[in-house]
Amino acid sequence: MDNDDAPTRRDDEGKHRMRLVRIGEYGGEVPAIVAADGTYRDVSSMIDDFDPAFFAGDGMQLLRELDVTSLPAVTGRVGAPIARPSTILCVGLNYVDHANESGMKIPEEPVLFTKTPNCLVGPNDNVLIPRGATKVDYEVELAVVIGKQCRYLASPEQALSHIAGFTISNDVSEREWQMNGGAGQWLKGKSCETFNPCGPELVTPDEVDLSGGLDLWCDVNGERRQSGSTHDMIFNVATILHYVSQFMVLEPGDLVNTGTPPGVAMGMAEPGYLHAGDVMTLGVSGLGEQRQELVSA
Repeated sequence: MDNDDAPTRRDDEGKHRMRLVRIGEYGGEVPAIVAADGTYRDVSSMIDDFDPAFFAGDGMQLLRELDVTSLPAVTGRVGAPIARPSTILCVGLNYVDHANESGMKIPEEPVLFTKTPNCLVGPNDNVLIPRGATKVDYEVELAVVIGKQCRYLASPEQALSHIAGFTISNDVSEREWQMNGGAGQWLKGKSCETFNPCGPELVTPDEVDLSGGLDLWCDVNGERRQSGSTHDMIFNVATILHYVSQFMVLEPGDLVNTGTPPGVAMGMAEPGYLHAGDVMTLGVSGLGEQRQELVSA
């Protein structure tokens, strides 16, 4: 387990560390681990998928105990690092400057909405501009994957032990539908097909220093639009999960998008909404990068 190719490795305190990926064409991805040499090792002979059953069972522990260096390498498209979750829960207006640029009051408690699970795609897949859309926008976000059921958690501190890992989401939005059309429908403006690129990796908590803050950024056609840090969250990850668990059950494998820093197109003096041919690149420190091209649906 300590050789150079080991896909699970230990830090100085002896803790296991893992990065999970899913490789293959959409709908046919296989689960894999990122090896120390950067290759992807196929674990589909032991794991069906990184799905709710995997997280609810002993899947993570099984992977920690495996010596998978003899398993085959796998290459191809990088999909979302988790199979379809039962819920994609999102936190809106969770950075002060983003609330200000949106012209909305600083929330006193987390603002919540959902996205349909079938809008989840890989980190480098095309994003489809819906028919009739006029104000397609981008939102780089730290995303949390639930590892254990969150139900009436006793404290924010307890919530941290219920996390399987972290990844990146692009909470793509159609602002006209979200804010104006049909009396303002956040669900309508958030759940279009391909509107939640996710990945590239699920990174276990022992590789992520939340206390140190994670940097987030997003470029459009090479121009920096968003730049921020999770230090600037109004409600941190632990607070969000504890709060939600008091009235909603989060299941293993669910995805929680924790909000976006300022710089979205909606907040620009001359809105820079997205059009076919535009390219978004975005990332979160320690979690990798995404790249999507906008194409017409």
